[in-house]
Amino acid sequence: MTQTPPTSLPDWLRPLADLLGSVEAEQLAPRFPHPPADARPAAVLMLFSEGERGRELLLTERAATLRNHAGQISFPGGKQDDTDRDPVHTALREAEEEVGLDPSEVVVFGTLPTLWLPPSNHAVTPVLGYWTNPHPLTAHSPDEVEQVLPTSLDLLLDPERRFSVVHPSGWTGPAFDIGAETPLWGFTAGIISRLFERLGWERPWDATRTRPLPE
Repeated sequence: MTQTPPTSLPDWLRPLADLLGSVEAEQLAPRFPHPPADARPAAVLMLFSEGERGRELLLTERAATLRNHAGQISFPGGKQDDTDRDPVHTALREAEEEVGLDPSEVVVFGTLPTLWLPPSNHAVTPVLGYWTNPHPLTAHSPDEVEQVLPTSLDLLLDPERRFSVVHPSGWTGPAFDIGAETPLWGFTAGIISRLFERLGWERPWDATRTRPLPE
């Protein structure tokens, strides 16, 4: 793993690296931006790459047997261990354990503000990385990951793939149809949606289009 200035990233990622100094937690998670004091530290890896299939973002489907966020689509990541040096270490370690990602192939170029994930009471730091040698990955920890989902940025930016999910409680949030059985929604979808909007990557889509949250 190396940390790098924006100038060594591909041109399309430089705006994201430049944004890191100004983006605020309230812009990414307006309902629950700041973790309480008793929240447990955690980190996720928001890993971008560019290969034969174009620009991609690495996502995973969580195992259906997990206590929290079972079956949801998410970034690789998890809670901080006592031996982890920092959120970068946590995110890379978790990605290696979950999907076999080699940390030496990841160029880390920053972090986003730490955000609160209320259902599990985690204080989650998203770590941004560029994967220099993209290749197929598989679930190394079936207790945590059902499948690996490398997802095209063009698909995530397709207005026809955008909608909002409606929870039985009335809560409404951003969602994406990425071709999996379960839509991308919740914490991960919120970060992607709001970050892409801040970057100016978002394309106009029908914000009135809603779907009920799947069981």
